[in-house]
Amino acid sequence: MQTWLERARDSATLSQTEALDSLGQRIEKMAAYYARQCGVEEDDLRQEAWLAILEMLPRLDMTVGTPEQHLLKRARWRILDTVRWQRRRKHIPLSEIEHTTFYLDGGSDFDLGRLLARLTVPQRRILRGLMEGYTWREVGALVGCTSANVAYHVRRIREAYVQLQAE
Repeated sequence: MQTWLERARDSATLSQTEALDSLGQRIEKMAAYYARQCGVEEDDLRQEAWLAILEMLPRLDMTVGTPEQHLLKRARWRILDTVRWQRRRKHIPLSEIEHTTFYLDGGSDFDLGRLLARLTVPQRRILRGLMEGYTWREVGALVGCTSANVAYHVRRIREAYVQLQAE
């Protein structure tokens, strides 16, 4: 198997076709599995997996591990990145819901605009990032702080929310 992978890495077209054919069934199954689990289009995931493989093929290091497994791992990573990106896109931007009234579990209404008025600028930016679907670590990177600072600000946001509900 390594011989045709080596030739494929050096861009021999026939060898690349052999490599793609040998990985095809695994990519199909992987894309179908993640599509069922995450609700993302199977075709999109399949395309992303193939892109990852084709991008990695010229840079494939034949001395480390099994090259086929390395390519499949890259494809899986690309699929998971696509799933994360798709989930992030499904969230409504904070700017579209600033003055919307929410109805919470207890049936009371909640005005997000009043909460935002009580928050500092960094807290608003952190809340916006979290509502757009970013993780605490990603929000920290966007805002320019650590995830521990994000945790601190989230506690302060919760305190402001509780105070607002008490009024």
